Amino acid sequence: MTMTDPIADYLTRVRNSLAAGKDRCDVPASRIKLELSKILQEEGFIRSFKVVDEGPQRTLRVYLRYSSEGEPAIHGLERVSRPGRRVYRAVDDLPKVRGGIGVAVVSTSKGLMTDARARELRLGGEVMCRVW
Repeated sequence: MTMTDPIADYLTRVRNSLAAGKDRCDVPASRIKLELSKILQEEGFIRSFKVVDEGPQRTLRVYLRYSSEGEPAIHGLERVSRPGRRVYRAVDDLPKVRGGIGVAVVSTSKGLMTDARARELRLGGEVMCRVW
């Protein structure tokens, strides 16, 4: 079965796993999902991730992060640019998520990065998603 928006599928699987209180989430692996997971780990939203080579297709296993009280580290996960409506922003128009508490993931000519990093490098691009 072909999927029209694999990034939205990734975000939905993570969101559903957090709502169910799971400690990990498995998604079909791809380069962009690996980069997105790397950003989420660097920003402290997930504990870690790894690629599992079981079965016919590689799987990305994402280990979710919770506080000591059981509160998830991710409170919101939202897809911004979709296949039906692409959202591109210049460097001066990049969004600040929740006043800087969250991050926007931006696809630039130098790869996937956070909105803060894109501002440092003076790069605009496609706003993939927002996390807070």
